[in-house]
Amino acid sequence: MSESHSRLWRAVWVDFDRSRRVGQVISSLLGGFKPDPFTDPELYPPVDSSRELVTIYFLVMVAMDHRLSRPSKPYEAVVGSRLYHGADLLYRLGAAKLSSDPDFFTAERLSKLTADDVKDWLSAGASRPPDIEVRARLLRDLGEKLLRNYGGSAWSLIVESRGRLRYGVGEGFVDRLKIFTAYQDPVEKKAFLLAKFLERRGVVRFSDPENKELPIDNHLARLAVRTGIVGVSEDLLERIRRGLEFEPIDDVLLRLAARRAWKVVSQSSGLDPFVLDDFLWMFGRKCCTRDHPTCRAGCSSGCGSLGWCDGGCPLSNVCPASRDNRLMVPEHTFYNTWWY
Repeated sequence: MSESHSRLWRAVWVDFDRSRRVGQVISSLLGGFKPDPFTDPELYPPVDSSRELVTIYFLVMVAMDHRLSRPSKPYEAVVGSRLYHGADLLYRLGAAKLSSDPDFFTAERLSKLTADDVKDWLSAGASRPPDIEVRARLLRDLGEKLLRNYGGSAWSLIVESRGRLRYGVGEGFVDRLKIFTAYQDPVEKKAFLLAKFLERRGVVRFSDPENKELPIDNHLARLAVRTGIVGVSEDLLERIRRGLEFEPIDDVLLRLAARRAWKVVSQSSGLDPFVLDDFLWMFGRKCCTRDHPTCRAGCSSGCGSLGWCDGGCPLSNVCPASRDNRLMVPEHTFYNTWWY
């Protein structure tokens, strides 16, 4: 193997022993943890919605759930009397659209959407996502292929997959999603996020839970490096520190290593991967944040409200970044994508 090829495999690696230790600590934190049921009517379909409506709503929303903000241009706005940021604003606008124009969430309408339609929908105040044309193409592709392959029914994706994440050769839910451009990311972040939403809402109970993976977003990738469950070469650490854009192959390698490591954490903790993802997403958003982690800035009101930082960060004993500034890096930079 040439030096250029072997370097890729030395760039990132999984620390299995540390992953198991992190899992044991997290398990001790979550005795009373209740995962989000995704029933808040400000963000999601009403609880009495049909399984077809719930399925296509989340299919559309997860397809749009990528790269909403940029460092100098956060995606946030006040809707009603509340400030929404990032994914919260996206889903707030989704629920509002569902309430005012439910036919928007049909394959027929999706197949004909224009950039102006998407701009009008996803704009709030002065905020809008940076890639409106791309989002319009993703939604048209979604509608066209639902019509062509599933008679316009999102629920048929689950029926045809026999309620399995993986099945046969490309027959499971995750692989069937790959006909849609929005769901072709190589780390399958959007596919497993969608699966989590649908299972939590009771649309399906996947019969092969051993095939569950965590949807690796920026929070989970950042936490994996900081906790040391994923090791990163010095040159990639330097790219993260300096905010330099990752090459796609390095991004994929890092996220795949994080996915493997968090799966070990899930197995060690005894937590369902989708429940563990809820904890990590909130922990990364409120406690071990990009710029003000609890171990450096102290317990914020957001982290304190979750009960996870009484006396300091609960992961500090198994997190090398709490003692080593070299590992206290922000998330890696990989903006120009619709994968995550």
